[in-house]
Amino acid sequence: MNQPAGLSHLGEVRDAAIGDRAAPCVMVICGASGDLTKRKLIPALYNLATEHLLAKEFAVVGFSRTPMSSEAFRTQLSKDIEEFTTSKSVDPAVWEWFLQRIYYVSGSVDDPAAYERLKATMLEIDCDLGTKGNYFYYLAVAPSHFGAIIRRLGASGLVREEAEQWRRVIVEKPFGHDLESARVLNRELKEVLDERQIYRIDHYLGKETVQNLMVFRFGNAVFEPVWNRQYIDHVQITAAESVGVERRGGYYESSGALRDMIPNHLFQLISLTAMEPPISFGADAVRDEQAKVLNALQPIAPEEVLNRTVRGQYGEGQWRGERAPAYRTEFGVAPESRTDTYAAMKLIIDNWRWADVPFYLRTGKRMAKRVTEIAIQFRRVPFVLFRNTPVERLQSNRIVIRIQPDEGIALHFGAKIPGPVMNVGKVDMDFSYADHFGVTPTTGYERLLYDCMCGDATLFQRADMVEAGWNVIQPVLDVWQALPPRNFPNYPAGSWGPREADELMARDGREWRKIE
Repeated sequence: MNQPAGLSHLGEVRDAAIGDRAAPCVMVICGASGDLTKRKLIPALYNLATEHLLAKEFAVVGFSRTPMSSEAFRTQLSKDIEEFTTSKSVDPAVWEWFLQRIYYVSGSVDDPAAYERLKATMLEIDCDLGTKGNYFYYLAVAPSHFGAIIRRLGASGLVREEAEQWRRVIVEKPFGHDLESARVLNRELKEVLDERQIYRIDHYLGKETVQNLMVFRFGNAVFEPVWNRQYIDHVQITAAESVGVERRGGYYESSGALRDMIPNHLFQLISLTAMEPPISFGADAVRDEQAKVLNALQPIAPEEVLNRTVRGQYGEGQWRGERAPAYRTEFGVAPESRTDTYAAMKLIIDNWRWADVPFYLRTGKRMAKRVTEIAIQFRRVPFVLFRNTPVERLQSNRIVIRIQPDEGIALHFGAKIPGPVMNVGKVDMDFSYADHFGVTPTTGYERLLYDCMCGDATLFQRADMVEAGWNVIQPVLDVWQALPPRNFPNYPAGSWGPREADELMARDGREWRKIE
C-alpha cells in the first residue's frame, strides 16, 4: 500500500540519529477492547507513524472477546484517538494511513477456533501488506490469562519461528503475585517460547530520564568516579501518586502498593542506578549488570521486617483544598480493608561499590504530589576548614534525577554568599528536558514498542531479574500477611505518608528529602 502524501515529508527531514524504520511486522493486541489499547498503545503507534518509524509493511490486529468487525474497531479508534492523542491534533493523512492497517478478530482466549481465525487473518495481511510473517503479541489482558493465551498461540503455530521470520510476545505486569507465582509464570512462558522471544514490559523504562541514567553515569567523566560508597551517603527513590485507586479498587485489593510498584518499577530504578558499567549497550550486557544488582540486594530477615519496612493506608484528607476520600470508601474496596496503599523500606546492596550505603524506597497513593525521582545524597565534607567562621553547618551535595512529571536532573551544592563574612548558601543547577530539548508528545510506550519491533530487549526484564526482585520482597509479604496492620488508615490523603516512614529514616539519623 502506498504511503499517503501527508507522510512523505517526514522521511526527508528525519534525522538518522532518531532511528531507522522498524522491521515489517504485525502487532496483535490481545485484549484490544480494553483501556490500555485506546489510552496508550494506539496513541503510541500513531506517534511512531508520525515520526516515520513504522515500516510501510505494518499492521495491527485487535484480538478480544468483544464481538466487533474491523470496520467497527476502526470507527471506535478514530473517536478514541481524538481524546487520547498526545499531539495537539491528529494529522488526517497519518491517521488514514494507519487506519488502513488496523484489523479485528473476536474470540475467547481459550477458544481454539478463535486462534485459527486470527491465523487466517494474519496470513491474509502477510499477502496484502508484505509483513513477511513477523508477528509480535501484546498481552493487554489480566495476568490470569497469560498462560492460556501463550499455550493457544503455541498450539496454533503462531509463535513458531521459521526461516527469517520472528515471533515475540510482550507481557504486561504484574509478573506474578509473589515469588512462587512468578516462577510458575516464567515456566509457562518458557514451555512455549524461548527467553529471547519474551519481552516483559515496564512502562517506567520508556521514560527519557530512565534511559538517560546510563548516559548520565557512564557518558560523563565527572560523575562515575564518585558514584560509590566512598562518596555517597545514601540513595532515596520516591514514586508518589496524588490520585487514589480511582475505579481500580478491585484490582488494588489483591495487589497493594508493595506488589504493584516495588518489585518492578522501583527495582528497575535501583538496578540502573547501582549497576556496574556494562561491556556494551547490548541487551544482555546491560541486563547482566542489572541482574547482578538485584541478586546483591539483601533479602530482609523476617525478624527485621518490622524495623526496615513501613506500610500505610490513606484515610480521608485534603488535596488542593478539596476533600479526598479514604481508601476504604473507594469503589470496589472492602470497608475493613487491610491493603497497603503506601510502602517504604530500607535495602542494602551487598557488593563492593555499595556496601553500607542504604537505599530507601517509598511509594504510595494519595500523596501530596505526583512525583518519581532518584535522590543521590553525598557524604558531608569535614567541617574543620570552617571551624572558626560563621558557618554553623555544611549542607551535603545532592543529585536529584526526576523521572516524572518534570523530567530532568538537578545538582545541589554550596557556594559562598557575596559579602565580607564567610557564609555558605545552597545553589541549584537544574536541567529540564522540556527546556533544553523541547516537548515531544509521548505516551511512554513508543520506545518500548519500537524496540520490540527491532528486536532490542535492553529495556525489558529477563526471567532471572523478575525472580530476583520477588526473592527480596517475599519475606516482607510473608511477615505482613502473618501480622495484619492494626492502625489502618494511618496517613491522611494529601500527605507524604505515615509518621512511621519518618521514624524509619530518623533511626539512621536521616530524613526524607522535602519535595516541593
